[in-house]
Amino acid sequence: MVAPSLTSVAGVTTLLDEKDPKLQSYALQKLDTLVDRFWTELADAVARIEELYEDESFPDRRLAALVASKVYFYLGEFDDALSFALGAEALFDVDQRNEYIETVVSKAIDQYVAQRSDPQAGAVDERLKNIVDKMMSQCIQNREYRQALGIALETRRLDVIEHVFDLTHDKALLTYVLEMVMSVIADPEARRDVLNLLVRLFQSLDEPDYFSTAQCYVYLNEPQLTADLLRSLLQRADKEERSRLIAYQTAFDLVDGATQEFLRYVQTDLSKGEKLDSAFETTARILSGKETIRLYREFLHSANHADLMILKGTKDTLDAHYSAYHSAVSLSNAFMHAGTGSDQFLRENLDWLAKASNWSKFTATAALGVLHRGSLEEGLTILRPYLPPENGAPSSSVYSEGGSLFALGLIHANHGAPVLDLLTKTLRTNTAEVVQHGAALGLGAAGMATENEEVYEELRTVLFSDSAVSGEAAGYGMGLVYLGTGSEQATEEMLQYAQETQHEKIIRGLAMGIALLHYGRESAADTVIEQLLAHKDATLRYGGIYTMALAYAGTGHNKAVSRLLHMAVSDGSDDVRRASVIALGFLLFRTPENIPEMVQLLSESYNPHLRYGAAMALGIACAGTGLDAALELLEPLTKDTVDFVRQGACMALAMVLVQLNDTLHPRAQPARKTFDRIITEKHEEAMAKFGAALAQGLIDAGGRNVTISLQGRGGSTNTAAVVGMALFTQYWYWFPMAHFASLAFTPTSIVGVTSTLEMPALELVSHARPSLFAYPPALQGPSEKKMEKVETAVLSTTAKSQARQRTKEKKKAQESMDMDAEPEPEADAPTEAAKPAEAAKSSDAPAPEADEPKEERLPNGSRVTPFQLRYVTFPPESRYVPVRPITGLAVRPAQAEAATARQLDLSVTGGRGGILLLEDREPNAPFVPAKAPSDDGAKSMDHEAAAKALAEGDDAEADKGPTGVDDAAPAPAASGPSEDVDMDEQAR
Repeated sequence: MVAPSLTSVAGVTTLLDEKDPKLQSYALQKLDTLVDRFWTELADAVARIEELYEDESFPDRRLAALVASKVYFYLGEFDDALSFALGAEALFDVDQRNEYIETVVSKAIDQYVAQRSDPQAGAVDERLKNIVDKMMSQCIQNREYRQALGIALETRRLDVIEHVFDLTHDKALLTYVLEMVMSVIADPEARRDVLNLLVRLFQSLDEPDYFSTAQCYVYLNEPQLTADLLRSLLQRADKEERSRLIAYQTAFDLVDGATQEFLRYVQTDLSKGEKLDSAFETTARILSGKETIRLYREFLHSANHADLMILKGTKDTLDAHYSAYHSAVSLSNAFMHAGTGSDQFLRENLDWLAKASNWSKFTATAALGVLHRGSLEEGLTILRPYLPPENGAPSSSVYSEGGSLFALGLIHANHGAPVLDLLTKTLRTNTAEVVQHGAALGLGAAGMATENEEVYEELRTVLFSDSAVSGEAAGYGMGLVYLGTGSEQATEEMLQYAQETQHEKIIRGLAMGIALLHYGRESAADTVIEQLLAHKDATLRYGGIYTMALAYAGTGHNKAVSRLLHMAVSDGSDDVRRASVIALGFLLFRTPENIPEMVQLLSESYNPHLRYGAAMALGIACAGTGLDAALELLEPLTKDTVDFVRQGACMALAMVLVQLNDTLHPRAQPARKTFDRIITEKHEEAMAKFGAALAQGLIDAGGRNVTISLQGRGGSTNTAAVVGMALFTQYWYWFPMAHFASLAFTPTSIVGVTSTLEMPALELVSHARPSLFAYPPALQGPSEKKMEKVETAVLSTTAKSQARQRTKEKKKAQESMDMDAEPEPEADAPTEAAKPAEAAKSSDAPAPEADEPKEERLPNGSRVTPFQLRYVTFPPESRYVPVRPITGLAVRPAQAEAATARQLDLSVTGGRGGILLLEDREPNAPFVPAKAPSDDGAKSMDHEAAAKALAEGDDAEADKGPTGVDDAAPAPAASGPSEDVDMDEQAR
């Protein structure tokens, strides 16, 4: 006979009111096994259970606490559940794996972290500590070391980190802690404690990890210790060749991840009190950044795969007389050829270049700085024909002259020492506000983070002249020169003047300048952030949002994220709300997988500014990742009803899909077709076309050889990239600001060099199908069509008469034909021969080759995308081996499918690629250099002719207003904004 199932615990709960403790204990034992089924009934009896726990004479009071804890857990009262679980003491068994245990343990860890991080909380509850200790001990016992380290990091238990290392001596676990420390620990002091511990542990390895040690020093901002580390390696260089190579490799890694101020300090300290031999001099040259620039410039020049057919099609479609369209093509060309030095498009289209006028002329000239970025030796020579004339000679065009000064700053971005004097002198002596505008932006780019007081004072003098055009640029420049210093005096001066001036442009420039001052300062910037966010002026609140974005860039700080989300839905200004959503991208770029879910509802908002902000946040945080969740949100936004939302969606789509072909990602080719469709659509709005044109440049940036990333190869924040992307978003108000996006372009190659910094001939093995990481195929030019006879026009009445006659004749013919005859195909139906051709034409995906190899050999200096890094190795028989691994991950099998290959690893343990120092295993064999790049007969541009073409534009109304608006220009066929108006006016 089957026992009846229990339907109620009313009988058991009545035992709780008995006087006999044994009956009460029996009732609690039964309820402990039944609580998950009958917790709703027990909710009415929980008060009695609490009384039993509070009765210190009751022998099973801990069991009462456990039952009460479970009831509160099912009621959703997790704080009470934890409180009674602590009272249960040993009966709360963390070894069990169920939802109740995991939830309460998680709550215990959170409360333990809160108590340890709050200096005013007093002593930590010992019962909480016991639960956390049990949990970590269990993880260690089960060899779940990463979980134990994760809990230790959250709870700031350095003793546990050291204990795990003593047990394992596993370098990979230390690297994991280094990866997590910047995203898990928000408190700077606690972070410093962990990093100092990691330095000690990395150096205690059997083979010390100098690369990770140097990375810790960068995070700690300890240039003195970094210099000491390099000095100790270089002092052993004569006896140990490997020490020399490690020192050089560390220097190259520092250039990738440290600020210019940090590098200058290390470089200066190394040269103190030392007899400088060749090793010290070479290290100093590497730290200057010139060697990195030289090697990457050679790569970008030789591997340029930009498709000029795309640019030509866009140029022919967009009317160059309309300045927004001319600027769009200039920017697209600049992005597409960034750093390559290729001016072929400009050389072949001087007539198009000559159509630039006023501010589009400024943008076109500034584009030369993006094209030739890094040409430190030739930059001044290239731009000489465009620069303002010396000795009081008459000006040819203030717009091209101002643009050339901006270009000079972009060429020398972060390495501006050779041109700072020229730019400062021009700013001081030239009174044309357009020229001052270009000089101020150029000084900001070239003098970034230099803290050059003379430059700052010259910019401040221009600011106080109260010119809207030059004053706005001066605000940006002041912030860039004092980047990250948090100078109280500069903050006070800029904020005071922003409150006094009547020019919105100047207020905006100063608001962004203040944000730049507080870059990377985290909680130290909170006072300024609160002051700006509470201001009645919406433009200063806008600056407060960007101050928060830059101060907490890459930290994922929970309070900052919550504040931004609150501002996005509560502020009265659309500008502030839009900026709040964009700022999320800057905070969360280390964890791009988290942002699509966060902005999903915002991307569906009724407010188009929030939808635009969501698109840009996705583009910034997920740039170069190909993240499907981001693309699923962006693709519908390219069909949005508002033009500037479509604009932002196109650019964000390009940023996410950069360096992805249609074999690796099926969404890449449709995105390119979307850009082309928007540009060629006759009735599409101008602003959507503008965004699509920029998107074409972004997706093929740097000749298809760069990615867009705010994170350095070693996991540190790329300062120039974060700053560049923040200023790029200001194109909304001022199109030339879009050029700053080039600061976020990172070359993707593996360049192997010897101790003499020469590239030897060698091959790498890519253990994957070549088509997965190949360049997208180039567009084919239009084929010649045969001339066809034009059909004579036929009147409708005649056509009807002829149709009736054909019907009669056809009927007679059918009656006379044999029944076996095949029917004649209709005129509109395609023939059988035509069907395969049409099918092939309509198919976008390339047909897979049956005999495609499973791997390929790559020569030294080849493009290796971030997706490809984990598949690349040095062959076992190679003469050269790197002193630092290409990647910390195991090489994936060659049979990997595209869906697997596009899962990008963004962790520090994923490796870095880039410039690698090579150890020669055959030092006595003759050196064979890598094949030198050929120019393929490329011609150099006649910049004198280009400067003359730009000067011939009509600047007659340059003095019409501070913004240089040319209302006399004809409007395009499609309805759009008037010429040269900024995005703010267009959105309105």
